[in-house]
Amino acid sequence: MEFAGLALTLFVVAMVFIVRSIKVVPQQHAWVVERLGKFHGALAPGLNFLVPFVDRVAYKHSLKEVALDVPPQVCISKDNTQLQVDGILYFQVTDPMRASYGSVNYVVAITQLAQTLLRSEIGKLELDKALQERTVINTQVVAGLDEAAANWGVKVLRYEVKSLTPPDAILHAMQAQITAEREKRALIAASEGRRQEQINIATGEREASIARSEGDKQAAINKAQGEAAAILAVANATAEALEKIAAATQKPGGEQAVQLKVAEQAVQAYGELAKTNNTMIVPGNMSEVAGLIGTAMGLMKGQGGSAARAAVKA
Repeated sequence: MEFAGLALTLFVVAMVFIVRSIKVVPQQHAWVVERLGKFHGALAPGLNFLVPFVDRVAYKHSLKEVALDVPPQVCISKDNTQLQVDGILYFQVTDPMRASYGSVNYVVAITQLAQTLLRSEIGKLELDKALQERTVINTQVVAGLDEAAANWGVKVLRYEVKSLTPPDAILHAMQAQITAEREKRALIAASEGRRQEQINIATGEREASIARSEGDKQAAINKAQGEAAAILAVANATAEALEKIAAATQKPGGEQAVQLKVAEQAVQAYGELAKTNNTMIVPGNMSEVAGLIGTAMGLMKGQGGSAARAAVKA
């Protein structure tokens, strides 16, 4: 029985030694080891061995990126306007030893410093600039934090302003300003539309007037060309007829045919004149008809050929 009790005691002591000497560190973690109360080193991920009752794990740190919500606070801008500012901070432990001994609580330290730097940066800007230049604010806060957090073994990766909320009175004034600006743009757009419409109508009327005048001009040209062609055709036909008559008079029996034709036309003319005046007109001396025929024949002999040639040349 005594031997069994001793064996059990030795087994328990051995298990305690094994548990205290073997440490398994997860990935992306770092455990700080103290030997007899003094910093000894940081355990890497995986299986590690310690000296029981001499070494102990004093601090455990995660090396992953951490998103820290910075509590909202009231900041005053350069033009004395209060802003409710809310942000979020991203950081990562890069030096486990400094993170363990550089600050009592590095999370509280960087949170307080972030709020202080944010108030300082907001105080440098007027309200409109603060609302527009969030990127500048984020950059300045990260630069200030990173410089101080290096002594705490922490790397500040970025800072983001989640919200900048002015007082309700300022919000109402901004909304009224935005509404007035939009109404102004709407009126300008409407007036520009009416102006463009009038320009388009005037341009269309001008182009239509030009087109009508061009059409009238072309129609007049075409009409003139048609009349000229008709006159020329009549002149050519007349000249050709005169030439044929002149040539016919030179042939045997031609002169008698022309006399007969002229006599027929004279008689026909007297008949038409009588019909027009509702009176039968008869020449008092039939020798006048013969004289008329003789005169016509003299003109035909003397001037027929030359007139025909002149008409052709014209």
